[in-house]
Amino acid sequence: MVFDQKMAQLSEQRLEASLGRYIFSRQKELILDLVAPHAGERVLDVSCGTGNHLQFFREKWCSVTGIDPCAETLNIARSKLGEDAELLVGNAEDIPFSDDEFDIVTLINILEIANNPQKVIAEAIRVCRGRVFIGFLNNYSFAGTKQRLKELFGFPLSQKIRFFSLNEIKIMVGSLIGDVAVKWGSVIYFPGIVYAFFEELEELFPLEKNPLGAFAGLTFPVKYTYRTVQSPIMESFKLNAEAQASAPSAVRNMLRETHK
Repeated sequence: MVFDQKMAQLSEQRLEASLGRYIFSRQKELILDLVAPHAGERVLDVSCGTGNHLQFFREKWCSVTGIDPCAETLNIARSKLGEDAELLVGNAEDIPFSDDEFDIVTLINILEIANNPQKVIAEAIRVCRGRVFIGFLNNYSFAGTKQRLKELFGFPLSQKIRFFSLNEIKIMVGSLIGDVAVKWGSVIYFPGIVYAFFEELEELFPLEKNPLGAFAGLTFPVKYTYRTVQSPIMESFKLNAEAQASAPSAVRNMLRETHK
């Protein structure tokens, strides 16, 4: 829990600095470009931290949900997003929702610290009925040393994290969902000191199909399947057709109570 609070503090401090705000704005631009959210869509941000990523989905009139293992961090997110946002304590490797609940599921800088990155991706796919976005620190970035990148993106310098290549992420996704169309891109191409003088250089690079940025992202579609959690419940209680329509909400409420 102490670790999560430290991460939250680093995240907030980073956004208070002009360089941090610029880097975050470029991440935001890439994420929104690749995900293309629509008003009314349900978004789940896994390990949402203090809710910064959920904020810009709220700006697009999406219904936002976040899970994070740290209750204190979620309190900060709740102060930003208000009571309309659904924020729950939860584990990225065991997401407390039933299948196909969300139009968009985001994994942003969570695979770097996950015990089992592939399991995290599998869980995101399971609860998604639309598209998944994965944002990660690029192993082949030209933007600086790995220690410097950890600092720029809000990770404690003492913490061991993974850096991924685009191909590694594609292989994990492919092993879980098969051959699927992937849309990808990256941002932040230079060492941090460059942005104090020449932010315009960054703008010359395209968001998509450039493998050299420090923050890379990809999105892929997930086909709607079925609700494995809800089916036994409906069978057990012999729910009629009208009652089945409200089953997702009932299951979600049960899961929420379980994970309090």
